[in-house]
Amino acid sequence: MSLPLGTLLKPVFPLSAESFPKMAAERFGAQEDMDRTWLMFEPVARTLVDSFYMTLNHPRHEDLVPRLNATPPELRGIAYEGAGMGLMLLDSLAPYRKRLPAFLHGPGAPYRCLVYIGAGLVLPRVPVHPYRFLARQDPFLRWLVMDGYGFYEGFFSWRDTVERHRTPHRIRGYAARAFDQGLGRSLWFSTGANVERIIDTVFSFPSGRQPDIWSGIGLACAYAAGVMDRHAVVTLLKAAGEHGADLATGTAVASIFREQSGQPAPHTDLACEVVWGTAGSAVAAIAHEAGRRLSRPGTGDGSAAPEPAYERWRRQIRAAWLDTSVPVLEGKERGV
Repeated sequence: MSLPLGTLLKPVFPLSAESFPKMAAERFGAQEDMDRTWLMFEPVARTLVDSFYMTLNHPRHEDLVPRLNATPPELRGIAYEGAGMGLMLLDSLAPYRKRLPAFLHGPGAPYRCLVYIGAGLVLPRVPVHPYRFLARQDPFLRWLVMDGYGFYEGFFSWRDTVERHRTPHRIRGYAARAFDQGLGRSLWFSTGANVERIIDTVFSFPSGRQPDIWSGIGLACAYAAGVMDRHAVVTLLKAAGEHGADLATGTAVASIFREQSGQPAPHTDLACEVVWGTAGSAVAAIAHEAGRRLSRPGTGDGSAAPEPAYERWRRQIRAAWLDTSVPVLEGKERGV
């Protein structure tokens, strides 16, 4: 009897939920808060890993989708992210099958943003050039693949990517910015969502890279796991300073992710209320309006440089936050 593909590939592509807290402890030493935080992160990490290997074993949509949908609603988007990982790996082994595109245009469509991020988590480990893969993806959402790429390198290649501030040599242009957004998202997990460790790590990077890293942190704090209180989110927003609008952009993207999955979460609302002064659903509406503005004549952001539509959308979100004045920081008006 042949072994399941997931079992066969484990030695080649080892991934374990148990390794996440161990790597964090290796980077920061034994910390009192790490074990407590891991209890909140563990379901997320385990769902991602389990759904990845499950997809390798059950790639047919009729087999895979019921298993993904059996995941608890609050973790279902993470399960689809793991499916994106598995389908990307399978397509790299047998490119003629094109399982990932069929999934994105089929049952994975409601979770397409997270599926793209999942595909990016695998991209650093397969013999496919990132730009060749990006060229075949949706022109607007393809940059989420690079977000996943940046998360992988930020979490699993900490020394080079975070301590030495290196970006893979084959990543350049806007792809490098999307990479930094994913890197910022990875810091949420790598630091155990500790605001002091997050802030110290971000400030170690060159100033030009910090806006996108802050955006990734904003996405993670609003989407990943509800392990922070209001004061912690306020502390992050205050530390972001002139990059507060970038942190706000990340929280808005997270609100879209939650809306697409159909599963609102209390920590998404909390982050949006602190950063935007309103609930996650209202922030998602602002992000949708920003997208509609892109197609209207005379509503550009004033930038002369050509940018992907994804970044122009993010600029519109950023401008919306800057145009809004909400008291959140010790009774003072939010603003930069």
